[in-house]
Amino acid sequence: MRPAKMTFGQNSFFLIVVLLFSSVGFAQQNDDMEKQRKEANAYMNQAEEALSENDFASAEAAYRKAIAKDPSNTTAKYNMGNLYYNREKSGESQSRFVEANKVSESKEDRHRINHNLGNSFMKQKKYKEAVEAYKNALRNDPTDDETRYNLALAKKKLEEEQQQNQDKNDNQDNKDNKDQNQDQKDQDQDNQGDKGEDKDQDGKPKDEGDNEKQDPKDGEGDQDNEKPQDKDPNEQNKGDQDQKDQKGKPDQQKQQQPQPAQGQLSPQQIKNLLEAMNNQEEKTQDKMNAEKAKAVKTRSDKDW
Repeated sequence: MRPAKMTFGQNSFFLIVVLLFSSVGFAQQNDDMEKQRKEANAYMNQAEEALSENDFASAEAAYRKAIAKDPSNTTAKYNMGNLYYNREKSGESQSRFVEANKVSESKEDRHRINHNLGNSFMKQKKYKEAVEAYKNALRNDPTDDETRYNLALAKKKLEEEQQQNQDKNDNQDNKDNKDQNQDQKDQDQDNQGDKGEDKDQDGKPKDEGDNEKQDPKDGEGDQDNEKPQDKDPNEQNKGDQDQKDQKGKPDQQKQQQPQPAQGQLSPQQIKNLLEAMNNQEEKTQDKMNAEKAKAVKTRSDKDW
């Protein structure tokens, strides 16, 4: 069996019913959205009143409620970002400005949001991000001189930061090179010290010098380097006996010389005594001749 076809009148009635329900649903949705906006605006008013009384906690709570009721409320997110910015909470203000920028619909709003976003980045010394934020603000309003001034300031700060980083990197590289050169210099000195220890005072290697001292020359080293214990014991005893004999000879010779008898003079003593007497006689004669010469009168050259 074929299904019964709907007539034109029936189709029209069905379409009207669908449109009716859609309109009702859309109207209900609009009513809900409007209600949320009104509630969000009410919370925003509470936040403003709290700020006027310097009640930061209450203002923050009221803005959070406003955003929860109307997530697309650009003003609530923007005002909350300003709240954090004025309280020196640049990180939180940055997050709120980014959220506000995502839901903003007008160039005016995007200009104001990006301008304040750049200010948040400046407080955090994020100069590169600040430059981009100010550029976005000028794209939405090229006539704002304040944004243009902030952009120039952000660029200057960015250049200074980059220069400082470059200088820091250069100094670090110089330090690393200096340390490396010093390490190489120390290594070279250690190597030279090791080589110097292997040489004697004449600059020759110690091993070579020792070998020269130890090696016999022209066949004379074997006898010189012979140790006492390597000699024949009989020869050694013989040498000792010869030394004893030599030491004993002077005493023996002294004993063999004739000794003068007690109370008598030796020939040498007699000789010495005679020489002394002759010397004494000569001195006496010289003295007598001198006295005779004094007795003779001298002639005076002066006339009286």
